Amino acid sequence: MSEKFLVQLSEQGAAAHWGEKAALSFTEQGATVHLTEQDTLKNVQKAARTLANQGLKNIALVGDVWCTETQWAFYQGFVSPKNLDAIEFVENAKTDGKELASLKQAATWARQMINGTADDIFPESLAGKAAEFIQSLAPEHVSYQIIKGDALLEQQWIGIHAVGRGSERPPVLLALDYNPTGDENAPVAAALVGKGITFDSGGYSIKASEGMLGMKCDMGGAATVTAGLALAINRGINKRIKLFLCCAENLISGHAYKLGDILTYKNGTTVEIVNTDAEGRLVLADGLMAASESGAPLIIDAATLTGAALVAVGQEYNALFGLDKELVRDVQDFAEQEMEAAWPLPLEKWHQQNCPSPYADTANSRPQKGGGYGGASNAAGFLSRFVPNEGKGWVHIDLAAAFNMGSTSEWAAGATTQGMRTVARTLLEKA
Repeated sequence: MSEKFLVQLSEQGAAAHWGEKAALSFTEQGATVHLTEQDTLKNVQKAARTLANQGLKNIALVGDVWCTETQWAFYQGFVSPKNLDAIEFVENAKTDGKELASLKQAATWARQMINGTADDIFPESLAGKAAEFIQSLAPEHVSYQIIKGDALLEQQWIGIHAVGRGSERPPVLLALDYNPTGDENAPVAAALVGKGITFDSGGYSIKASEGMLGMKCDMGGAATVTAGLALAINRGINKRIKLFLCCAENLISGHAYKLGDILTYKNGTTVEIVNTDAEGRLVLADGLMAASESGAPLIIDAATLTGAALVAVGQEYNALFGLDKELVRDVQDFAEQEMEAAWPLPLEKWHQQNCPSPYADTANSRPQKGGGYGGASNAAGFLSRFVPNEGKGWVHIDLAAAFNMGSTSEWAAGATTQGMRTVARTLLEKA
Protein backbone atom coordinates (compact mmCIF):
# COMPACT_ATOMS: atom_id res chain seq x y z
CA MET A 1 0.00 0.00 0.00
CA SER A 2 1.28 3.44 -0.83
CA GLU A 3 2.14 5.87 1.99
CA LYS A 4 -0.87 7.77 3.27
CA PHE A 5 -1.23 11.49 2.68
CA LEU A 6 -1.90 13.25 6.02
CA VAL A 7 -4.73 15.76 6.26
CA GLN A 8 -5.46 17.84 9.33
CA LEU A 9 -8.26 20.27 10.08
CA SER A 10 -7.69 23.79 11.35
CA GLU A 11 -9.98 26.46 12.72
CA GLN A 12 -7.44 29.07 11.65
CA GLY A 13 -7.32 30.63 8.21
CA ALA A 14 -4.62 29.73 5.72
CA ALA A 15 -1.53 31.88 5.35
CA ALA A 16 -2.02 34.80 2.99
CA HIS A 17 0.13 33.35 0.23
CA TRP A 18 -2.38 30.48 -0.24
CA GLY A 19 -5.01 33.01 -1.24
CA GLU A 20 -7.79 34.89 0.50
CA LYS A 21 -10.05 32.49 2.44
CA ALA A 22 -8.21 29.49 0.99
CA ALA A 23 -9.77 26.18 2.05
CA LEU A 24 -6.50 24.24 1.64
CA SER A 25 -2.84 24.73 2.39
CA PHE A 26 0.03 22.28 2.01
CA THR A 27 3.17 21.13 3.79
CA GLU A 28 5.74 18.46 2.98
CA GLN A 29 3.76 15.99 5.10
CA GLY A 30 0.32 16.66 3.69
CA ALA A 31 -2.43 19.25 3.70
CA THR A 32 -4.56 21.30 6.05
CA VAL A 33 -8.26 21.96 5.53
CA HIS A 34 -9.20 25.37 6.89
CA LEU A 35 -12.65 25.87 8.34
CA THR A 36 -14.60 28.96 7.34
CA GLU A 37 -17.50 30.57 9.15
CA GLN A 38 -20.17 29.58 6.61
CA ASP A 39 -21.03 26.23 5.02
CA THR A 40 -18.35 24.47 7.05
CA LEU A 41 -19.24 20.90 6.10
CA LYS A 42 -19.80 21.81 2.47
CA ASN A 43 -16.36 23.43 2.30
CA VAL A 44 -14.72 20.43 3.95
CA GLN A 45 -16.34 18.19 1.35
CA LYS A 46 -15.19 20.47 -1.48
CA ALA A 47 -11.65 20.42 -0.12
CA ALA A 48 -11.71 16.63 -0.10
CA ARG A 49 -12.89 16.54 -3.71
CA THR A 50 -10.09 18.94 -4.65
CA LEU A 51 -7.53 16.57 -3.12
CA ALA A 52 -9.09 13.58 -4.85
CA ASN A 53 -8.90 15.39 -8.17
CA GLN A 54 -5.14 15.77 -7.64
CA GLY A 55 -4.78 12.01 -7.87
CA LEU A 56 -4.34 11.19 -4.19
CA LYS A 57 -5.44 7.64 -3.33
CA ASN A 58 -4.89 7.11 0.40
CA ILE A 59 -5.65 9.69 3.09
CA ALA A 60 -5.14 9.59 6.84
CA LEU A 61 -6.99 12.24 8.83
CA VAL A 62 -4.96 13.52 11.80
CA GLY A 63 -5.40 15.95 14.68
CA ASP A 64 -7.86 16.87 17.39
CA VAL A 65 -10.07 19.30 15.47
CA TRP A 66 -11.83 16.67 13.39
CA CYS A 67 -15.25 15.53 14.64
CA THR A 68 -17.69 12.89 13.39
CA GLU A 69 -19.47 15.18 10.93
CA THR A 70 -16.39 16.86 9.48
CA GLN A 71 -14.73 13.48 8.95
CA TRP A 72 -17.86 12.14 7.26
CA ALA A 73 -18.11 15.23 5.03
CA PHE A 74 -14.48 14.73 3.99
CA TYR A 75 -15.11 11.05 3.30
CA GLN A 76 -18.16 11.81 1.15
CA GLY A 77 -16.18 14.30 -0.90
CA PHE A 78 -13.15 12.10 -1.39
CA VAL A 79 -14.50 8.65 -2.26
CA SER A 80 -15.30 7.62 -5.81
CA PRO A 81 -16.64 4.50 -7.56
CA LYS A 82 -13.03 3.35 -8.06
CA ASN A 83 -11.87 4.16 -4.53
CA LEU A 84 -14.33 3.33 -1.74
CA ASP A 85 -11.82 2.55 1.01
CA ALA A 86 -9.54 5.55 0.80
CA ILE A 87 -9.84 7.26 4.19
CA GLU A 88 -8.34 6.38 7.56
CA PHE A 89 -10.42 8.16 10.18
CA VAL A 90 -8.83 9.71 13.26
CA GLU A 91 -9.92 8.77 16.77
CA ASN A 92 -10.25 11.69 19.16
CA ALA A 93 -12.54 13.07 21.84
CA LYS A 94 -14.85 14.71 19.28
CA THR A 95 -15.41 11.61 17.21
CA ASP A 96 -17.82 8.68 17.48
CA GLY A 97 -15.80 5.95 15.84
CA LYS A 98 -18.65 3.44 15.89
CA GLU A 99 -20.93 5.88 14.07
CA LEU A 100 -18.33 6.57 11.39
CA ALA A 101 -17.81 2.84 10.88
CA SER A 102 -21.57 2.31 10.60
CA LEU A 103 -21.97 5.16 8.12
CA LYS A 104 -19.10 3.85 6.01
CA GLN A 105 -20.41 0.28 6.03
CA ALA A 106 -23.92 1.26 4.93
CA ALA A 107 -22.75 3.85 2.39
CA THR A 108 -20.18 1.52 0.85
CA TRP A 109 -22.80 -1.16 0.31
CA ALA A 110 -25.21 1.36 -1.25
CA ARG A 111 -22.50 2.71 -3.55
CA GLN A 112 -21.50 -0.77 -4.66
CA MET A 113 -25.11 -1.52 -5.58
CA ILE A 114 -25.93 1.79 -7.29
CA ASN A 115 -22.62 2.11 -9.13
CA GLY A 116 -22.55 -1.57 -10.10
CA THR A 117 -23.37 -2.56 -13.66
CA ALA A 118 -26.81 -3.82 -14.59
CA ASP A 119 -25.12 -7.04 -15.69
CA ASP A 120 -24.07 -7.69 -12.09
CA ILE A 121 -26.91 -5.98 -10.21
CA PHE A 122 -30.10 -7.47 -11.69
CA PRO A 123 -33.44 -7.98 -9.91
CA GLU A 124 -32.77 -11.29 -8.19
CA SER A 125 -29.16 -10.44 -7.33
CA LEU A 126 -30.16 -7.07 -5.85
CA ALA A 127 -32.78 -8.72 -3.66
CA GLY A 128 -30.33 -11.43 -2.61
CA LYS A 129 -27.51 -9.01 -1.85
CA ALA A 130 -29.83 -6.78 0.19
CA ALA A 131 -31.08 -9.73 2.22
CA GLU A 132 -27.56 -11.03 2.81
CA PHE A 133 -26.37 -7.59 3.89
CA ILE A 134 -29.11 -7.04 6.46
CA GLN A 135 -28.87 -10.63 7.66
CA SER A 136 -25.12 -10.22 8.22
CA LEU A 137 -25.85 -7.42 10.70
CA ALA A 138 -28.34 -9.38 12.81
CA PRO A 139 -28.39 -13.04 11.70
CA GLU A 140 -30.71 -14.21 14.45
CA HIS A 141 -33.27 -11.46 13.83
CA VAL A 142 -33.73 -11.50 10.03
CA SER A 143 -35.88 -13.66 7.81
CA TYR A 144 -36.88 -13.02 4.21
CA GLN A 145 -38.71 -14.26 1.16
CA ILE A 146 -37.94 -13.57 -2.51
CA ILE A 147 -41.06 -13.79 -4.68
CA LYS A 148 -39.96 -14.33 -8.27
CA GLY A 149 -41.39 -14.32 -11.78
CA ASP A 150 -44.88 -15.78 -12.20
CA ALA A 151 -45.13 -16.32 -8.45
CA LEU A 152 -45.72 -12.56 -8.33
CA LEU A 153 -48.94 -13.07 -10.28
CA GLU A 154 -50.05 -15.78 -7.87
CA GLN A 155 -49.77 -13.24 -5.05
CA GLN A 156 -51.27 -10.44 -7.20
CA TRP A 157 -48.16 -8.26 -7.37
CA ILE A 158 -49.21 -7.11 -10.81
CA GLY A 159 -47.07 -4.00 -11.25
CA ILE A 160 -43.68 -5.57 -10.56
CA HIS A 161 -44.50 -8.47 -12.86
CA ALA A 162 -45.72 -6.25 -15.70
CA VAL A 163 -42.69 -3.96 -15.66
CA GLY A 164 -40.21 -6.82 -15.45
CA ARG A 165 -41.74 -9.37 -17.79
CA GLY A 166 -39.90 -7.99 -20.86
CA SER A 167 -36.56 -9.14 -19.46
CA GLU A 168 -35.12 -12.65 -19.51
CA ARG A 169 -34.15 -12.05 -15.89
CA PRO A 170 -37.35 -12.28 -13.84
CA PRO A 171 -38.70 -9.53 -11.61
CA VAL A 172 -38.79 -10.12 -7.86
CA LEU A 173 -40.23 -8.74 -4.66
CA LEU A 174 -38.02 -9.01 -1.59
CA ALA A 175 -40.03 -9.17 1.64
CA LEU A 176 -37.61 -8.97 4.57
CA ASP A 177 -38.51 -9.03 8.25
CA TYR A 178 -36.13 -7.56 10.84
CA ASN A 179 -37.54 -8.58 14.20
CA PRO A 180 -35.20 -8.07 17.16
CA THR A 181 -38.00 -8.50 19.71
CA GLY A 182 -37.92 -12.30 19.78
CA ASP A 183 -41.71 -12.29 19.49
CA GLU A 184 -43.02 -13.57 16.17
CA ASN A 185 -46.31 -11.80 16.90
CA ALA A 186 -44.72 -8.44 17.62
CA PRO A 187 -46.34 -5.55 15.74
CA VAL A 188 -44.47 -4.10 12.78
CA ALA A 189 -43.33 -0.61 13.75
CA ALA A 190 -42.36 0.56 10.28
CA ALA A 191 -42.13 -0.62 6.69
CA LEU A 192 -39.65 0.49 4.05
CA VAL A 193 -40.34 0.30 0.32
CA GLY A 194 -37.67 0.79 -2.34
CA LYS A 195 -37.79 1.10 -6.11
CA GLY A 196 -35.37 -1.49 -7.50
CA ILE A 197 -35.38 -0.96 -11.27
CA THR A 198 -31.92 -2.36 -11.97
CA PHE A 199 -31.95 -1.00 -15.51
CA ASP A 200 -34.46 1.29 -17.16
CA SER A 201 -34.50 1.47 -20.94
CA GLY A 202 -37.86 3.21 -20.79
CA GLY A 203 -39.49 0.19 -22.37
CA TYR A 204 -41.45 0.96 -25.52
CA SER A 205 -41.39 4.62 -24.43
CA ILE A 206 -37.67 4.23 -24.98
CA LYS A 207 -35.18 6.69 -23.59
CA ALA A 208 -32.56 8.44 -25.71
CA SER A 209 -29.09 6.96 -25.39
CA GLU A 210 -27.78 9.77 -23.19
CA GLY A 211 -30.81 9.43 -20.91
CA MET A 212 -30.31 5.67 -20.63
CA LEU A 213 -26.60 5.74 -19.81
CA GLY A 214 -27.01 6.24 -16.08
CA MET A 215 -30.07 4.05 -15.62
CA LYS A 216 -28.19 1.43 -13.64
CA CYS A 217 -28.87 3.91 -10.81
CA ASP A 218 -32.65 3.45 -11.02
CA MET A 219 -32.52 1.01 -8.13
CA GLY A 220 -31.22 3.81 -5.91
CA GLY A 221 -34.38 3.75 -3.82
CA ALA A 222 -33.92 0.08 -2.98
CA ALA A 223 -30.28 0.67 -2.05
CA THR A 224 -31.14 3.75 0.02
CA VAL A 225 -33.83 2.14 2.19
CA THR A 226 -31.70 -0.98 2.67
CA ALA A 227 -28.69 1.09 3.71
CA GLY A 228 -30.95 3.20 5.93
CA LEU A 229 -32.20 0.08 7.69
CA ALA A 230 -28.62 -1.15 8.09
CA LEU A 231 -27.60 2.15 9.67
CA ALA A 232 -30.61 2.09 12.00
CA ILE A 233 -29.72 -1.46 13.08
CA ASN A 234 -26.15 -0.44 13.81
CA ARG A 235 -27.47 2.55 15.76
CA GLY A 236 -29.43 0.14 17.94
CA ILE A 237 -33.03 0.16 16.73
CA ASN A 238 -35.01 -2.48 18.63
CA LYS A 239 -38.34 -2.31 16.78
CA ARG A 240 -39.69 -4.72 14.17
CA ILE A 241 -39.15 -3.35 10.65
CA LYS A 242 -40.19 -4.81 7.30
CA LEU A 243 -38.37 -4.08 4.06
CA PHE A 244 -39.92 -4.46 0.61
CA LEU A 245 -37.78 -4.09 -2.52
CA CYS A 246 -39.60 -3.95 -5.86
CA CYS A 247 -37.04 -5.20 -8.37
CA ALA A 248 -37.30 -5.42 -12.15
CA GLU A 249 -35.53 -4.60 -15.43
CA ASN A 250 -37.61 -2.37 -17.71
CA LEU A 251 -36.67 -3.74 -21.12
CA ILE A 252 -38.20 -4.28 -24.55
CA SER A 253 -39.18 -7.67 -25.95
CA GLY A 254 -42.18 -9.51 -27.31
CA HIS A 255 -43.19 -10.10 -23.70
CA ALA A 256 -42.83 -6.49 -22.52
CA TYR A 257 -45.79 -4.48 -21.32
CA LYS A 258 -47.11 -1.97 -23.81
CA LEU A 259 -48.82 1.38 -24.05
CA GLY A 260 -52.56 0.97 -23.72
CA ASP A 261 -52.32 -2.03 -21.40
CA ILE A 262 -54.52 -1.90 -18.32
CA LEU A 263 -53.28 -3.32 -15.02
CA THR A 264 -55.69 -4.31 -12.26
CA TYR A 265 -53.97 -4.06 -8.89
CA LYS A 266 -54.58 -6.11 -5.79
CA ASN A 267 -56.67 -3.33 -4.22
CA GLY A 268 -58.88 -3.17 -7.32
CA THR A 269 -57.36 0.01 -8.80
CA THR A 270 -57.13 -0.13 -12.60
CA VAL A 271 -54.25 1.67 -14.33
CA GLU A 272 -53.87 2.46 -18.03
CA ILE A 273 -50.29 2.49 -19.27
CA VAL A 274 -49.70 5.70 -21.23
CA ASN A 275 -45.93 5.74 -20.72
CA THR A 276 -43.83 2.62 -20.10
CA ASP A 277 -41.06 4.90 -18.81
CA ALA A 278 -43.25 5.80 -15.83
CA GLU A 279 -42.57 2.35 -14.43
CA GLY A 280 -41.26 3.15 -10.97
CA ARG A 281 -44.66 4.07 -9.59
CA LEU A 282 -46.09 0.84 -11.00
CA VAL A 283 -43.71 -1.34 -8.99
CA LEU A 284 -43.88 0.85 -5.88
CA ALA A 285 -47.66 0.45 -5.84
CA ASP A 286 -47.17 -3.25 -5.08
CA GLY A 287 -44.57 -2.51 -2.43
CA LEU A 288 -46.81 0.04 -0.74
CA MET A 289 -49.69 -2.41 -0.63
CA ALA A 290 -47.39 -5.07 0.85
CA ALA A 291 -46.26 -2.52 3.44
CA SER A 292 -49.89 -1.69 4.18
CA GLU A 293 -50.70 -5.36 4.74
CA SER A 294 -47.96 -5.48 7.40
CA GLY A 295 -49.99 -3.10 9.54
CA ALA A 296 -47.04 -0.76 9.98
CA PRO A 297 -48.12 2.71 11.19
CA LEU A 298 -45.06 4.25 9.48
CA ILE A 299 -44.33 3.64 5.79
CA ILE A 300 -41.35 5.21 4.05
CA ASP A 301 -40.74 4.73 0.35
CA ALA A 302 -37.74 5.98 -1.59
CA ALA A 303 -37.22 6.06 -5.34
CA THR A 304 -35.34 7.75 -8.14
CA LEU A 305 -38.81 8.39 -9.44
CA THR A 306 -39.12 11.55 -11.54
CA GLY A 307 -37.01 13.95 -13.54
CA ALA A 308 -39.57 16.54 -12.46
CA ALA A 309 -38.27 16.39 -8.88
CA LEU A 310 -34.75 16.95 -10.16
CA VAL A 311 -35.91 19.99 -12.10
CA ALA A 312 -37.74 21.33 -9.05
CA VAL A 313 -35.10 20.91 -6.32
CA GLY A 314 -31.86 20.30 -8.22
CA GLN A 315 -29.20 17.70 -7.47
CA GLU A 316 -28.57 18.98 -3.95
CA TYR A 317 -31.94 18.08 -2.42
CA ASN A 318 -34.23 15.10 -2.18
CA ALA A 319 -37.94 15.88 -2.57
CA LEU A 320 -40.42 14.92 0.16
CA PHE A 321 -44.11 14.18 -0.35
CA GLY A 322 -46.93 13.15 1.94
CA LEU A 323 -50.56 13.72 2.78
CA ASP A 324 -49.45 13.59 6.44
CA LYS A 325 -48.01 17.12 6.61
CA GLU A 326 -46.74 16.78 10.17
CA LEU A 327 -44.74 13.68 9.23
CA VAL A 328 -43.27 15.44 6.18
CA ARG A 329 -42.14 18.32 8.40
CA ASP A 330 -40.60 15.85 10.84
CA VAL A 331 -38.72 14.04 8.07
CA GLN A 332 -37.43 17.35 6.75
CA ASP A 333 -36.14 18.13 10.26
CA PHE A 334 -34.54 14.68 10.51
CA ALA A 335 -32.81 15.23 7.17
CA GLU A 336 -31.42 18.54 8.38
CA GLN A 337 -30.19 16.96 11.62
CA GLU A 338 -28.45 14.27 9.55
CA MET A 339 -26.80 16.86 7.28
CA GLU A 340 -28.85 15.79 4.26
CA ALA A 341 -30.82 18.31 2.25
CA ALA A 342 -34.53 17.59 1.66
CA TRP A 343 -37.42 19.81 0.66
CA PRO A 344 -41.20 19.20 0.57
CA LEU A 345 -43.11 19.53 -2.70
CA PRO A 346 -46.91 19.75 -3.01
CA LEU A 347 -49.14 16.74 -2.52
CA GLU A 348 -52.88 16.82 -1.93
CA LYS A 349 -55.56 14.16 -2.30
CA TRP A 350 -56.68 15.73 -5.59
CA HIS A 351 -53.31 14.92 -7.15
CA GLN A 352 -54.69 11.38 -7.48
CA GLN A 353 -56.92 12.68 -10.28
CA ASN A 354 -54.21 14.43 -12.29
CA CYS A 355 -53.51 11.51 -14.63
CA PRO A 356 -57.01 10.71 -15.91
CA SER A 357 -57.83 7.79 -18.20
CA PRO A 358 -60.99 7.13 -20.25
CA TYR A 359 -60.42 3.39 -19.81
CA ALA A 360 -59.27 2.93 -16.20
CA ASP A 361 -59.37 4.53 -12.76
CA THR A 362 -56.15 6.36 -13.58
CA ALA A 363 -53.30 6.44 -16.05
CA ASN A 364 -49.75 5.94 -14.87
CA SER A 365 -48.77 9.38 -16.17
CA ARG A 366 -49.87 11.97 -18.67
CA PRO A 367 -49.10 11.38 -22.36
CA GLN A 368 -46.77 14.38 -22.41
CA LYS A 369 -43.02 14.83 -22.21
CA GLY A 370 -41.93 14.38 -18.60
CA GLY A 371 -45.50 13.74 -17.53
CA GLY A 372 -46.49 17.37 -17.98
CA TYR A 373 -46.69 20.07 -15.34
CA GLY A 374 -46.35 18.95 -11.72
CA GLY A 375 -45.01 15.56 -12.72
CA ALA A 376 -43.39 14.76 -9.38
CA SER A 377 -46.55 15.63 -7.42
CA ASN A 378 -48.71 13.68 -9.84
CA ALA A 379 -46.47 10.63 -9.41
CA ALA A 380 -46.78 10.96 -5.65
CA GLY A 381 -50.54 11.31 -6.06
CA PHE A 382 -50.56 8.02 -7.95
CA LEU A 383 -48.66 6.34 -5.09
CA SER A 384 -51.09 7.74 -2.52
CA ARG A 385 -53.80 5.50 -4.00
CA PHE A 386 -51.96 2.49 -2.55
CA VAL A 387 -51.35 3.53 1.07
CA PRO A 388 -53.72 3.07 4.04
CA ASN A 389 -55.33 5.52 6.46
CA GLU A 390 -55.71 8.37 3.95
CA GLY A 391 -51.91 8.64 3.85
CA LYS A 392 -51.43 8.99 7.60
CA GLY A 393 -47.95 7.76 8.53
CA TRP A 394 -46.65 7.61 4.93
CA VAL A 395 -43.83 9.66 3.40
CA HIS A 396 -42.45 9.40 -0.14
CA ILE A 397 -38.85 10.45 -0.90
CA ASP A 398 -38.06 11.25 -4.54
CA LEU A 399 -34.27 10.85 -4.59
CA ALA A 400 -33.19 13.73 -6.79
CA ALA A 401 -29.84 13.90 -4.95
CA ALA A 402 -28.99 10.20 -5.04
CA PHE A 403 -26.80 10.05 -8.16
CA ASN A 404 -24.61 12.31 -10.28
CA MET A 405 -23.84 11.49 -13.89
CA GLY A 406 -20.58 13.44 -13.64
CA SER A 407 -18.39 14.77 -10.86
CA THR A 408 -19.14 18.09 -9.16
CA SER A 409 -17.22 20.33 -6.78
CA GLU A 410 -18.49 18.16 -3.89
CA TRP A 411 -19.09 14.69 -5.29
CA ALA A 412 -17.46 12.14 -7.53
CA ALA A 413 -19.63 10.77 -10.31
CA GLY A 414 -22.08 8.09 -9.22
CA ALA A 415 -24.00 7.40 -6.03
CA THR A 416 -24.03 9.97 -3.22
CA THR A 417 -25.99 7.95 -0.59
CA GLN A 418 -28.06 11.07 0.17
CA GLY A 419 -31.27 9.90 1.86
CA MET A 420 -29.73 6.95 3.73
CA ARG A 421 -29.26 8.88 6.97
CA THR A 422 -32.71 10.46 6.69
CA VAL A 423 -34.33 7.02 6.47
CA ALA A 424 -32.33 5.74 9.46
CA ARG A 425 -33.14 8.77 11.60
CA THR A 426 -36.85 8.59 10.74
CA LEU A 427 -36.95 4.95 11.79
CA LEU A 428 -35.23 5.70 15.07
CA GLU A 429 -37.40 8.72 15.86
CA LYS A 430 -40.82 7.64 14.56
CA ALA A 431 -41.01 3.82 14.53
